[in-house]
Amino acid sequence: MSKKNKAEEMDEMVSDAPINDAMQDNDGKVGEENLEAQEELTAEEQLQEDLAKEKDKFLRLFAEFENYKRRTSKERMELFKTAGQEVIVSLLPVIDDFDRAMKELAKSDDKEMYKGVELINNKFNEVLKGKGLQVIETKQGDNFDAELHDAITQIPAPDKKLKGKIIDVIEKGFTLGDKIIRHPKVVVGN
Repeated sequence: MSKKNKAEEMDEMVSDAPINDAMQDNDGKVGEENLEAQEELTAEEQLQEDLAKEKDKFLRLFAEFENYKRRTSKERMELFKTAGQEVIVSLLPVIDDFDRAMKELAKSDDKEMYKGVELINNKFNEVLKGKGLQVIETKQGDNFDAELHDAITQIPAPDKKLKGKIIDVIEKGFTLGDKIIRHPKVVVGN
């Protein structure tokens, strides 16, 4: 065989062999750069996925923390309200005693003592109003509401118009904010 034949055979073998176009450069060499580019794309995609997962984790954690802050803030406000509520509930009998004392002092001849006690009573009531205490307005002739009023007894109604209505208020009721801390005790007409 001649040299020419051997060279031709070699060229034919090289041209017949399957060559991956993505892995061959213009020079006909297998390109390492193309392999690295494919690996970088997959690595880049992997990093994008990891980033998305971390963002999702962060957003969930942030939302959970915001819910925690809101919940603890609400609990703290309720704690402050209930702490004040205990003190104010314990002062309700003092308010009742002041009301009874004012009625008795109004009957006496000593007007100066009545004015002095009245000033103290008004100041005491204003301080409690500033803390959120409100009297539940209940008077004779109002409709009886089982959710609002506490019926002590029922008596025959002196008038047909007062059947099922409040005849007398024995003890005032109070609210602290939106919550009823003592229901008014009433006598209901039957």
